[in-house]
Amino acid sequence: MKHIDLWNHNVEFIEQEENWERPAVFVEFQPIQWNAIQPGAEYRAEPIVHLHVVTDWQGSSSADSEFREQSLKVFDLLEAIHHQLACRRGKTFLEFDLVGSSTNHNHEDIIENIESYQCVAIKSLR
Repeated sequence: MKHIDLWNHNVEFIEQEENWERPAVFVEFQPIQWNAIQPGAEYRAEPIVHLHVVTDWQGSSSADSEFREQSLKVFDLLEAIHHQLACRRGKTFLEFDLVGSSTNHNHEDIIENIESYQCVAIKSLR
């Protein structure tokens, strides 16, 4: 990855954004619904985090395209990201794993793939 940041509709406003190198990953936290395990002290949730993986379009991936192999490398990148993140755990989260994928099929110069991960989050206020 050449650039990592929080998601701010970066792809939609690419002309207005500061220039960022690709491949880039933008992290989007979905709203979290906390469940009280011990009211006022400990909470659990299963939040979803979207990773917007943005790469340059390398050309057609059709069977007869000279760009086929280069253009399909984006999926190797997604797999590499998954190997780094799958089943991660930390002090405040457990079981971080892939739950969804979406590829932008209406692109021009860049492609945005969204990889969705979910985990068990723990918030302790003790």
